Amino acid sequence: MNGSRSRSRPEYIPGHIPDPSYVRILDTTLRDGEQAPGAAMTAEQKLRIARQLAKLGVDVIEAGFPCASQEDFNGVKMIAQEVGRKCEDDGYVPVIVAMCRCNEKDIRTAWEAVKEAKRPRLLPFIATSPIHMEYKLRKTKEEVLQIARTMVAFARSLGCPDIQFGAEDAARFLSSLSSYMHLSSNFVL
Repeated sequence: MNGSRSRSRPEYIPGHIPDPSYVRILDTTLRDGEQAPGAAMTAEQKLRIARQLAKLGVDVIEAGFPCASQEDFNGVKMIAQEVGRKCEDDGYVPVIVAMCRCNEKDIRTAWEAVKEAKRPRLLPFIATSPIHMEYKLRKTKEEVLQIARTMVAFARSLGCPDIQFGAEDAARFLSSLSSYMHLSSNFVL
């Protein structure tokens, strides 16, 4: 991608891609990239990177994990307020994503951080592998599915128009993937 964005960008509609040949670019640098040793960034550094990602035409910017710290909350909020509201000449505004665990406090905090963006998205996640459900969460598959459903509905009740559910450690959950297909048929994530 380049700054001129010569390709045609379809209208952004949560949960729908009008042009199936269009590839949306999602960048996780501001959240996942910060997990590398010594890669912690200030809110201002994250904002500068987000500005550059928007100039490159990145469709979706995963801005951070607002519950991790006040600094991360501030960074995500700054990105939502500035980068998530600035309209480029072609009408483009990136989706701004806040990641959160599947609990009301995290979801509320994440929503507070991104709600001022033109295109906010929440990404609530929960552990889904058998080993994580048993030893980390001490929950059954059915309980985890119920938590996921309840928390997606809670996020929606706050007014978030775009929710992307995350299944942590899902590779080990393949034997039960059909359960998650049922979940996604009940919610447009």
